[in-house]
Amino acid sequence: MKHIVHSGETLSSISEDYRVPLWEILQYNALSNPNLIFPGQVIEIPGYPDPATLSYSIYVSLTNRTLSLFKDGSLVKVYPVGVGRMLHETPSGSFIIINKAPNPGGPFGTMWMSISKKHYGIHGTNDPSSIGKYVSRGCIRMQNRDVEELSYTIPIGTRVQIGS
Repeated sequence: MKHIVHSGETLSSISEDYRVPLWEILQYNALSNPNLIFPGQVIEIPGYPDPATLSYSIYVSLTNRTLSLFKDGSLVKVYPVGVGRMLHETPSGSFIIINKAPNPGGPFGTMWMSISKKHYGIHGTNDPSSIGKYVSRGCIRMQNRDVEELSYTIPIGTRVQIGS
């Protein structure tokens, strides 16, 4: 999986976002100094498939508060979601699904799927009335049945594009 370095990122922050040890990224990319990276540089992240080889992709519209699932570029389904509120905005950008955790408990409902941005994910909810609103601390909330359906459908490595 290829990651393009953005301004302000460090190898340590990239390591944390993908939950891959720093030493593993250094070794895999034959980098001797973790402080010598630059915006636009391509870093290989070991352990994840190339999202371009996967059939599924996701687009989250923050304005419409929807999550659209695509297969081979064709729209499969649109789900209503809750997203981040003021001062806790949902991050925009291109990410991947890096893990899945059923029954995380508490406000996360029946399924948690981490994206490659530390502390953020797509998850269920214990408050179904929050769907369709700007209410979360930046995560993408779904109805439990919807997040379960999505998690059973998409593989690890699925591209998640978040935009307006």
